[in-house]
Amino acid sequence: MTEHHAITPRRVSFDWERTPLHWIPDEPTATHVINVLHLLLPAGERWFVKVFKEGLPLVTDPELLKDVKGFMGQEATHSVQHSYVLDHLAAQRLDTDAYTKHVEFLFRRILGETPPLGRIPAREWLLFRLSVVAAIEQFTAVLGDWVLAAEGLDEAGCDEVMLDLLRWHGAEEVEHRAVAFDMYQHCGGEGLPRYARRVAGMAVTAPVMLYMWAWGAGYLIRHDPQLAGRLRYSLGAHNRAVRKGLLPTWKELGSAVPRYLRRSYHPSQEGSMRRAVEYLATSPAARVAAGAIGRAAIA
Repeated sequence: MTEHHAITPRRVSFDWERTPLHWIPDEPTATHVINVLHLLLPAGERWFVKVFKEGLPLVTDPELLKDVKGFMGQEATHSVQHSYVLDHLAAQRLDTDAYTKHVEFLFRRILGETPPLGRIPAREWLLFRLSVVAAIEQFTAVLGDWVLAAEGLDEAGCDEVMLDLLRWHGAEEVEHRAVAFDMYQHCGGEGLPRYARRVAGMAVTAPVMLYMWAWGAGYLIRHDPQLAGRLRYSLGAHNRAVRKGLLPTWKELGSAVPRYLRRSYHPSQEGSMRRAVEYLATSPAARVAAGAIGRAAIA
């Protein structure tokens, strides 16, 4: 699909009452590696919206402005829905507060509106944070496309509600895959300084995400009440889940970085928009949301 695709928030909802703690049956490591998303995204996606709101006055292109506002609406909805999963984990005696307070600190204080130590000009700090959002969105697009095509999750008998959440979210990440990049490119100036800042954003994002993900998976497994301390996160268990198709391969994740660093790169080259749109047309949660909008319009 090469035509422009409208970015529209979908006001979805999910019923977690019957979703088990280990929603991938007999696969606690794979379950909790994916569950790290729920730990990172509520604060992270609120931060995306805040940074973009700060950057709105810099956007002079009407079509990009429309896309940015659609992106902000989608990310705000993602944040809310992943927060509900944290409530569901807490109801199953897996308390995530001790981890998520560090995530909140990262986005609210370290990457907040005030530059560290006050030594970076406000505009430059905003542009750097926009570059970080663009770098993070590179990974979310890769993960989104992966989960849409991950037949291993279907074969494993995953909980249908959790799988719909992940695929709805993944489809929207593919749908708006280019918006953060276009926002940064539009606001970030020209030539080498803009490219250097884009590289710096990825240089910060990739190692921090890897560290936070490993830490989060380890935290969830250690605090899982059903495991009662009998298991620890390990690369061996992680790689076994990869071989079963329950997690993306390291190559799929790692190769996203050199692609992004090419001077000619654009995220429209990432993933399958057609697959994303097709899933959004069949997602149980998205269909219910669309139906509610239609009924409201008729009323």
